[in-house]
Amino acid sequence: MSLHPTLADVTDRIRRRSAAGRAAYLARVDAMRARGPLRGALGCTNLAHAYAASPRDDKLVLRALRQPNVAIVSAYNDMLSAHQPYERYPAIIKRAVREVGATAQFAGGVPAMCDGVTQGEPGMELSLFSRDVIAMATAVALSHNMFDAALCLGICDKIVPGLLIGALQFGHLPVIFVPGGPMPSGLSNDAKARVRQRYAKGEIGRDALLESEEQSYHAPGTCTFYGTANSNQMLMEVMGLHLPGAAFVETNTPLRDALTGAAARRVVQIGAQGGEYTPIGHVVDERAIANAIVGLLATGGSTNHTIHLVAIAWAAGITIDWSDFQALSDVVPLLTRVYPNGAADVNQFHAAGGMAVVIRELLGAGLLHVDTATVAGPGLARYAQAPVLDGDALAWHDAPARSLDPAIIASTSAPFSADGGLKLLTGNLGRAIIKTSAVRPEHRVVEAPARVFDTQEDVMAAFERGELKRDFVAVVRWQGPRANGMPELHKLTPLLAVLQDQGLRVALVTDGRMSGASGKVPAAIHVTPECLADSPLARVRDGDVIRVDGEAGVLEAKVDAHEWARRTAATPDLGTHRHGLGRELFAAFRAHALGAEQGAITFAAPESHGGPTEIPELTLHDRFAFVPGGPA
Repeated sequence: MSLHPTLADVTDRIRRRSAAGRAAYLARVDAMRARGPLRGALGCTNLAHAYAASPRDDKLVLRALRQPNVAIVSAYNDMLSAHQPYERYPAIIKRAVREVGATAQFAGGVPAMCDGVTQGEPGMELSLFSRDVIAMATAVALSHNMFDAALCLGICDKIVPGLLIGALQFGHLPVIFVPGGPMPSGLSNDAKARVRQRYAKGEIGRDALLESEEQSYHAPGTCTFYGTANSNQMLMEVMGLHLPGAAFVETNTPLRDALTGAAARRVVQIGAQGGEYTPIGHVVDERAIANAIVGLLATGGSTNHTIHLVAIAWAAGITIDWSDFQALSDVVPLLTRVYPNGAADVNQFHAAGGMAVVIRELLGAGLLHVDTATVAGPGLARYAQAPVLDGDALAWHDAPARSLDPAIIASTSAPFSADGGLKLLTGNLGRAIIKTSAVRPEHRVVEAPARVFDTQEDVMAAFERGELKRDFVAVVRWQGPRANGMPELHKLTPLLAVLQDQGLRVALVTDGRMSGASGKVPAAIHVTPECLADSPLARVRDGDVIRVDGEAGVLEAKVDAHEWARRTAATPDLGTHRHGLGRELFAAFRAHALGAEQGAITFAAPESHGGPTEIPELTLHDRFAFVPGGPA
């Protein structure tokens, strides 16, 4: 099948826009390549320090400077269910690389916070910035220059993007991402949502809600709804950074352990010393980034990746923006129904054929670049295969000829929707993203008076007072990266859903995030520029008629032009967001954060590649100027 013309056009546009930044990046990558083990360039004192604590046999291999040394960079901790299984991985990896004559060292750990724990709490204001902390921690782990390849162990929301951004600064190294797998299915996601709505209405108490949540999140492994964590795993497959089919194999199973060992052996094979040198800087190119956007759209993945993919691309010298997402969303069909876009969980998705079927369908329709480099070898076609254990041996079989459950995975000839369910909204309030794939068509257009709030707690208090029993658009401002770190606003989903179910016309507009669990209420999120960067959203007043049109792509305050021009932005009171739970330490992050459409990056210099080139609303001054009442 020939490449779909829209995918070809978008990829070519990205390539032209990124030409200078990508060329400079690849020049740095290629300059770092070494034919022998990189540690050979270290002085004797440096080298002795680096393997002083290694076992004797490993020390002899490291000293001989002939075989590659693999870095293990892990997000292990035993509080996060998704990351607890990584406790066992270093031993599996070290054993596997020794089988092929190499060595591995635990190079460093990166922080791994859980949005499920911090949701609606002050700690959530560190969540988005933790991505950049993870990127920097990855760079610290690899900075010893002892390593010829790396394995990145991470699953959840900011962790995989952070690991990938960090690894791309060492683009000369082959890198494989090693997932942990989902937990077994518990209480269904629909049942969990119903319980949350009953709690929001006051029909049940905290004990009943906690029991429901414990039945949902009950074992080691990734949460089973299709939020950002599982969207991460999908992206690593479609970008060719996992072994094929590794994403959704259940945790702590023989097949999962076999895949971990195979990843360790494979990363040795694709090192600079072998004949299959495959550095990550060459795997993540313009085609891989375009494939990632397609995968996100075809599966109804997390809106967080309209931020993270921009930052990931930037790290590889590539510039994308939301117009690219929109162009592809128009032609990429929705192929999966996984909660919140359906009733199924990721285990049921995997049983229906999973990523192998989705990739095969997209390749067949010309909606993925097949000619990409991957850690499994040249070409994405091998990702239309699924891993199995044949006795004790790991093997890959072709995906089923068709979905094993058409209610969960559709074909491109009969998709659940003709488009990807992600829409770019534009208008006099700026640019925003809306995820329509989980919103019924009759709810996708809302025009109603604004009710303006400065925090999600203010919205909840108004709901409790019974003040929201009418058609309205909730405008929640001062939620952008510069203001308070852009926390997710998930506590609003149940109460807004209650109002919608009562027949009211409701929508949300915010410069904050709703993330991977964006639900059935229309939400214009990631409004850029954010309110603290002189966004028009900061001029909205109670009673202004707001139009959120997820069909036509419009976000507009229907206010007389002369009145609109006379208005000044409201002034925020952000003092409570500057202190407590470590927020004091993130003042520099808030001060330097770019807008959501620029990836909310905090460590980019103004002159670096990756800035917007086709977004007239945002100038360099908008991106880097400090504003009155701005970040501490």
